[in-house]
Amino acid sequence: MKKIKTLDEALKRINDLEKENEKLKEELEYYKKRKASGRQKHNAKWTAIYNDFAMCYEKGMPIAEIADRNGISERSVYRYKAYYEALKEKENNR
Repeated sequence: MKKIKTLDEALKRINDLEKENEKLKEELEYYKKRKASGRQKHNAKWTAIYNDFAMCYEKGMPIAEIADRNGISERSVYRYKAYYEALKEKENNR
């Protein structure tokens, strides 16, 4: 970057930086509003599927059937199972 020597050069540089700052703010807003991919937080849908999983798992239903019943992958069912077992372990330690 060259050294600024005059007021006009400084004002032009400030104007350029303000334009760049606006573009970056717009980009930041885009990323803030963008939907995150991957696993979601425990929202209503997650809770409903988890509750159904817990009921079926306690009845002894196989993992594959639980996955088919809820329209999720078996891997997701194993994540629910790990969460379920962690909660049960926590209850037992109280």
